[in-house]
Amino acid sequence: MHLTPPVRPKVFIARPIQQSVIDWVAQHCAVRVHGEDAPMSAAALGEAIADVDGLMSVGGNINEELLAGAPKLRMIANIGAGYDTIDVAACSRRRILVSNTPDVLTESTADMAFALLLGASRHLLQADGYVRDGSWKYGLWNLLWGTELFDKTLGLYGFGRIGQAMARRGRGFSMRILYHSRHRVETKLESNVGAEFVDFKTLLRESDFLSLHAPLNQESNRAIGAAELSLMKPGAFLVNTARGKIVDEEALVQALKSGRLAGTGLDVFENEPQIHPELLGMENVILAPHIGSATTETRLRMARLATENLLAAFAGRRPPNLLNPQVLA
Repeated sequence: MHLTPPVRPKVFIARPIQQSVIDWVAQHCAVRVHGEDAPMSAAALGEAIADVDGLMSVGGNINEELLAGAPKLRMIANIGAGYDTIDVAACSRRRILVSNTPDVLTESTADMAFALLLGASRHLLQADGYVRDGSWKYGLWNLLWGTELFDKTLGLYGFGRIGQAMARRGRGFSMRILYHSRHRVETKLESNVGAEFVDFKTLLRESDFLSLHAPLNQESNRAIGAAELSLMKPGAFLVNTARGKIVDEEALVQALKSGRLAGTGLDVFENEPQIHPELLGMENVILAPHIGSATTETRLRMARLATENLLAAFAGRRPPNLLNPQVLA
């Protein structure tokens, strides 16, 4: 008797992720991988997923038009915590499961936020340039004075996993921790990390260092604009490792030019990879190319978790990090 082998799901991986993870997916699926570590055009991505059952995505605009050309698609495993570039509602209408990779990038992103905070407050970029260009001839009393973190107030806009991890780091520097978020956390958690819940305006007025950790939504979109920046302490610092559109970049530029803000550290931008041209020329600004989760350990955990989500869906199980459970109802 001739037995027909089971049909293996077709999967497209939109970036050349770690080979060990690709091999894991290939044990269960027929896999194709985009060979270039760069975003695909809408046309190229549409062609690549036209006949696939699953997509492992890294960024990219996944919208109704793209989905219309992928009638077999039933699972999108996003390799990342943020999913604002995926039209989840459109996926749900087409009975496509969508998952992300939260939790695993918490510590690396908090590390990056604190690195930006330290770098901006101690003028590390200027100090590096001063040494490299040969300006350092002898010690100067008035050279590159920075701002201490000790005994200052760290304000956190958003208090999920990353915001809480940032609070733990701030506490290690003996900082006062304030936070504002949609929902106040339990008193026990506040006590554990030494954080105090305040309203948004109080957060702005009392923070020496304001670090953004909110997801991008209707409430947070451009939450930090000219009016909000005007409430901040003269000489305060702003750090953003969340989503670029939380900050009005033009207003930020003006606050830096006027001296209202002493400095900023940015890993995300309003229209990335485009950056406001005036930010590029400012010495009190540290710019990074959206690398908050870019550590060897975290990127491997992200790819593995995305694979767990993908394979669970194809095995008929609920993916661990499913974003639209109503599709299974």
